[in-house]
Amino acid sequence: MHPRNKHQGRYDLIQLQLGTPSLSKFVKSNPNNELTIDFSNPNAVKTLNKALLKSHYQIKEWDIPSQFLCPPIPGRADYIHHLADLLVPGNNREIRGLDIGVGANMIYPLIGAREYNWQFVGVDIDETALKNAQKILEDNELSTSISLRLQSDSNNIFKGIIRKDDSFDFTMCNPPFHASLEEAHAGSQRKLNNLAKKTNQLLPKNKNPKLNFGGQAAELYCEGGELGFIKRMIEESVEFKNHCRWFTTLVSKTNHLPSIYNALKNINAKEIRTVEMTQGQKHSRFVGWTFK
Repeated sequence: MHPRNKHQGRYDLIQLQLGTPSLSKFVKSNPNNELTIDFSNPNAVKTLNKALLKSHYQIKEWDIPSQFLCPPIPGRADYIHHLADLLVPGNNREIRGLDIGVGANMIYPLIGAREYNWQFVGVDIDETALKNAQKILEDNELSTSISLRLQSDSNNIFKGIIRKDDSFDFTMCNPPFHASLEEAHAGSQRKLNNLAKKTNQLLPKNKNPKLNFGGQAAELYCEGGELGFIKRMIEESVEFKNHCRWFTTLVSKTNHLPSIYNALKNINAKEIRTVEMTQGQKHSRFVGWTFK
């Protein structure tokens, strides 16, 4: 985990309950007599996120509609901190980023705005997600730091979003991991099993993996899966190479990296970086490329 990440070690559930009393009903002891929550319960995970955002990032009001993606915050914070390292050295002007697929939760802009005072544009194809994100902005008086844009064409990523007068220091993205609904369900089941091992707790029998963390179709899967999405992103980045310093995206599967590097070579990216990230037993990474 990045050394500036505030979520080192186990969650301090006692302290978090003091700031967010509604978390208390979800806190229990695991077989090792350690405090934990049921990470397969979407309401428990959402309430934990509320507590973490309030305690560590001064986000007083945060909520998401039922069945929208509710991501674990430590890993999202790691992406932000490693991006900050990628942007050094930089200039003295305000840092401005573009979050592709901001979602109803808007986690990346919230952390980036609070930790580094970055400016953000958040993009999504789902109007319900953007409506909820806008409410979070207004409830926390962040509308001057973060703005939102609707992508009206699901086949495009940067097209129709980046404007002629736009200048971004970075783009970031957590692309849909899966190529189908069935693949997304299998991924959710694996996530449940991994969480059970991590927290040393037993899963309820016949647990429906769709409930874990939620997620709308566009958040979980798309045609071509993760690799297809990233390749489209790479192709479109050429058109906007003068509008952005670094293009970046998470890559969940290491076997996708050779194809991604080859695609970046084909568009003559000047520099390519792969940043490895570790949160406990979980390993992830993002790939960045620049034309400058």
